[in-house]
Amino acid sequence: MKILCTFGKYQYGNPDRGIGTEYAAFVSALKRLDHQVIHFDSWDKTIFSNYAELNQSLLKIVEQERPDVMLTVQRNYEIWLETLKIIQARGDVATISWTTDDSWKYQEVSRFIGTAYHAMTTTYAEVVDKYNKDGIPNVLLTQWAANPEILQEPIPAELCHYQVSFVGAAHGDRKQRITELKSKGIEVTCFGHGWPNGSIAAEEIPRIMRESIISLNFANAYKGVNQVKARNFEVPGAGGFLLTEYAPGLERAYIDNKEISVFYSTEELAEKIQYFLANLAERDAITQTGFYRTKQEHIYDIRIQEILNFALESHAKWKINNPKYHTISFEKAFEEHTLNSGLQFLQTFLIFLCFLIWGRKRCLQAARRLMFEISWRFLGDKTFMASGWVGRMFPYV
Repeated sequence: MKILCTFGKYQYGNPDRGIGTEYAAFVSALKRLDHQVIHFDSWDKTIFSNYAELNQSLLKIVEQERPDVMLTVQRNYEIWLETLKIIQARGDVATISWTTDDSWKYQEVSRFIGTAYHAMTTTYAEVVDKYNKDGIPNVLLTQWAANPEILQEPIPAELCHYQVSFVGAAHGDRKQRITELKSKGIEVTCFGHGWPNGSIAAEEIPRIMRESIISLNFANAYKGVNQVKARNFEVPGAGGFLLTEYAPGLERAYIDNKEISVFYSTEELAEKIQYFLANLAERDAITQTGFYRTKQEHIYDIRIQEILNFALESHAKWKINNPKYHTISFEKAFEEHTLNSGLQFLQTFLIFLCFLIWGRKRCLQAARRLMFEISWRFLGDKTFMASGWVGRMFPYV
């Protein structure tokens, strides 16, 4: 099949942040499954001058390439509802969106865009009922996974180069936690943005995981509850021993103290580190079992095939239930995506206000975020339309 992947190539659309998790995982999996992949970068702020140009280009590539499936990852309002509904109504393209951070983004994003897709995915079981109650029945509960290209048999603890390692940015309370471990006599070798060792090449990460007696993972999220992320699968997939902070839903993927090990507090983390460093045979057994569980159930090739099947099934059902579906005019949407004098005044006011509070470097981004928070709360799905205020006021901030 021909698959149109509509999401960023780089993390947050920024080449300095490296290749994005979704791009690295989904594109390679689709190619391994012998699909033809077309990538449309909807996150890179240097490609298009505004959202109107982005949406025009997306419709054009759909018309030219006529993909069987369009798989998107939406950050927020970059793809208009009008654009999605035009593609949805074509009849020849099954559309499905992989959602991220639904623990908090469901309320802000997913519930507003869900009806414009034939199918949605979520990695949070607790929001499936919310989708259904909001009139979005075609939702697939899925999860992150490991890239099969990094799969390696574990090595014994006695051959590992690192005792305890952590790979990830030094944001949130991670520095504080590492400091607390150090105060208890536990040294952790850290890699990533904000640590003394700095960032490392992507291909080095699986090696570090495999060559660490213990690989740590912190589940703290930008907002809301702890989250299951790709790292939960990448560590055991790379042949590493995963000691991870608990996140809801993790028990559906692995068995604690049999395939991975879970902690709930920094105190328990320190105790478990000391325990497994003193019980290497038990560590090796858990590592081996976790690796085989990952290899058999938690690789992206399996996830992507499930997603494609679900998209096609949902598309077929949608066509039966919507035999006379009429779409809207993109030309009208395009005309509504203009910055009038009223919005220009509001834009200037918000930027000035945020400048007084956060300074020159952060004022533009802060103003956009403030407008978005106001918009989804009071304007709802209009936030994600061509006429949405925040998209008109702050293109590519």
